[in-house]
Amino acid sequence: MSVFQELRRRLADILSFGDDLAPEKETIARIEESVDFRGAKLWVLVLAIFVASLGLNTNSAAVIIGAMLISPLMGPIIGMGLGIGINDFVLFKRAAKNYLVATLFSVATATVYFLLTPLDEVQSELLARTSPTIYDVGIALCGGLAGIVALGSRSQRMGNVVPGVAIATALMPPLCTVGFGLGTGNWLFAAGALYLYLINTIFISLATFLGVTFVMRFPKKVFVDKEREKRVKHIITFISVITIIPSIYITFQMVQETVFNERCHDFCREVFRDEASKVISQDIDYGKRTLRVVMLGEEVDSAQVEAMKSMLPQYGLDGVKLDIVQNSPGVDIESVRGMIFTERNKTLATQRQLAENEREIRLLRDSMELYGQSLALSRVLLPELTALFPDVHSVSTGRGVHTYWADSVMRDSSVYVVNVVLSEGMKAEEEQRMNAWLRMRLGRDDVQVVVSRDGVVRETAKK
Repeated sequence: MSVFQELRRRLADILSFGDDLAPEKETIARIEESVDFRGAKLWVLVLAIFVASLGLNTNSAAVIIGAMLISPLMGPIIGMGLGIGINDFVLFKRAAKNYLVATLFSVATATVYFLLTPLDEVQSELLARTSPTIYDVGIALCGGLAGIVALGSRSQRMGNVVPGVAIATALMPPLCTVGFGLGTGNWLFAAGALYLYLINTIFISLATFLGVTFVMRFPKKVFVDKEREKRVKHIITFISVITIIPSIYITFQMVQETVFNERCHDFCREVFRDEASKVISQDIDYGKRTLRVVMLGEEVDSAQVEAMKSMLPQYGLDGVKLDIVQNSPGVDIESVRGMIFTERNKTLATQRQLAENEREIRLLRDSMELYGQSLALSRVLLPELTALFPDVHSVSTGRGVHTYWADSVMRDSSVYVVNVVLSEGMKAEEEQRMNAWLRMRLGRDDVQVVVSRDGVVRETAKK
């Protein structure tokens, strides 16, 4: 066997699902369970929309992320992709119906909120959901693939992959932004956000279709009408292409505008560097191809202005109109300085807020990771515990803080709490043996076992 063949074999072995792939019937059943929207799930969706709207209204990234974590919107979207992938058009219709119900309820809830709230200022979190690009297509496609692979995997389905997909693809904020646009009469906002929502929907479904068809290779149901099957596949392709084309154009415009702005900043930084007067502001208008520079200090004469204009092509700014505003008799230098100081303080406040948002996001991510780890561990521990101790009914795990008095001083220490609920009574000797086994099984010295029966704590075994 050649080196290349051996490398290919090893790579195929690494990338293969192997025994990690869950039975297809089990995966399909899990997805089908998440499709329907009624009762508690619909109420959770409505409340999540309220939370997301509050987060957008207050420009809180942490609140928005929290709303995306509790939202059940992913279910019918993945269900539509699965239905197409296995030729189960009954499932597809069911998922599509529930998707429309969830979307209408979400938009209506967000619209009502923004009609009632006294805060109608357009925040950055709202603006970020109004101009989808080709990058959003890539995020939805890759995120959707990660979601369906995790759902079809034994090891990953209990982790934080699917919640992570919900965060990355951002289904909730666009719907809330649609509600903002309808509630405030800003139709462009509503249209842009709805387009982003459709991009996420279509390409998460497409990713699910690709995952079950080419990655996990689920068997397809026999489609009696082959012409209808072909027609459905053509419709899917057509919708995908029609959806992606506007995003490509928006992306091109965004890149062009970004390049234009960078060139203008480079021009101002280099050309005005040695001048005695100082640039206090730059007004860049990509649409009108104009650059307005406001300066204070020694006045630049007309010959210097013309020389600066002649340098525009060197920075890729051909055809750009340069407008230089200089000192005027009525300019109050102290007022300008005060304005600059105020703007600087605003910038510092914004930076502090961004740092706080990042901290909250980091804490939220850590909490989500801990939850996933605790859930996975509890599922592993329960069968082992019940095999050794038949009286065990349920178990939960998690990290906690132990607060106590030491020499009249309040102190804290971290502990790992295992809560064991018994269906029947347990002898003290057997309970001690269970506590010792748990500490040995977890390999930790800080384990605190809490034993209870019928919801009442009976005894606590401390470390």
